[in-house]
Amino acid sequence: MNDLSNKNQTNHMKLQFASRSENEAFARVTVAAFVSQLDPTMDELTDLKTVISEAVTNSIIHGYDNNPSGVVTISAEIVGEEVTIYVSDEGNGIEDLEMARQPLYTSKPDMERSGMGFTIMENFMDEFEVNSEPGAGTTIRMKKRIESKKALYN
Repeated sequence: MNDLSNKNQTNHMKLQFASRSENEAFARVTVAAFVSQLDPTMDELTDLKTVISEAVTNSIIHGYDNNPSGVVTISAEIVGEEVTIYVSDEGNGIEDLEMARQPLYTSKPDMERSGMGFTIMENFMDEFEVNSEPGAGTTIRMKKRIESKKALYN
């Protein structure tokens, strides 16, 4: 049984996979399984799966232009009751980060993209940061405090 009273509890993971759309579900489930040790609520788990899907899809579609030879890297760290997740690629990078973070903006309108990925990630997480360099890739850092289901029932 987990002892969530230990605020210094730490754990980490790293996952790398080909930038193929079929790996998005694999990434989502892997991160959800890793975070499950904190006993998240279903809503928290759904939020985490959603942000992983958005971040990985962005790397595949925008970072690598659907080129399956790229590599997406996810690393996650749990410290106490907080999880920090990094999703990174070494793809195209983002020319205008301020513009890319605007709701409904998409650089791929021909693909019927909604342009809400960054907005969703920012709203579902406690902290959200994007670092990108054109031609060198993008890293997204997201952080969320998990309110254990155990705490809800005590």
